[in-house]
Amino acid sequence: MALSNAYEQYNNNKVMMASPAELTLMLYEGAIKFCNMAIIGIEHNDIEKAHTNIKKASKIIQYLRETLDMKYPVAQNFENVYVYLDRRLVEANIKKDKEILEEVCEHLRSVRDTWKEVMRMNREKGKV
Repeated sequence: MALSNAYEQYNNNKVMMASPAELTLMLYEGAIKFCNMAIIGIEHNDIEKAHTNIKKASKIIQYLRETLDMKYPVAQNFENVYVYLDRRLVEANIKKDKEILEEVCEHLRSVRDTWKEVMRMNREKGKV
């Protein structure tokens, strides 16, 4: 019990101390995790598990959309990607389609990896 509480406290502190860029990375990681859990749900014919995790991934995508700063031209590109991913998640949920979820996961990994690279480059620039 104490170990579980310590783990929760660690995770809470990790979120509270994270920069905006790190929080965004955590959101991408969470969406990927929920897509993977939904895939497992479909594979085990656990419709409720699939539905619940697709909805969680969708909520993360919707939050990412809501927090875009549209004064930057690149934000429209992210908006387009997020709209597409959310639409595909709805379709995956209706059909309980593992292949659609794998596609969404692949896109999320790509965006996450690009985000990580941007974070790395910004850290390096800060050292100069």
